Amino acid sequence: MYYWWGMSFLWWIFWLALIAVFFALATPVRRSQARLYDDPLSILRRRYAAGQLTTEEYEDRKARLEKDLAADRSRQPPRIDRHQPA
Repeated sequence: MYYWWGMSFLWWIFWLALIAVFFALATPVRRSQARLYDDPLSILRRRYAAGQLTTEEYEDRKARLEKDLAADRSRQPPRIDRHQPA
């Protein structure tokens, strides 16, 4: 009887918590939350397609975003693609 309430009981809690954390992290991202990870250009395209922006607004914002993205790329070191052979 003491065996279940001793250190073994704490191990059961530990393993159950570990399994719960694993499944919480392993579940796919919901579609509503996946849009949070979209890049700014795709959000801009979606808004333009939905009719929330005029053509002039779209072109202006797109030019500014592309300019900002080009400036950011010039400041960052190039990414290494680990999936391509060297």
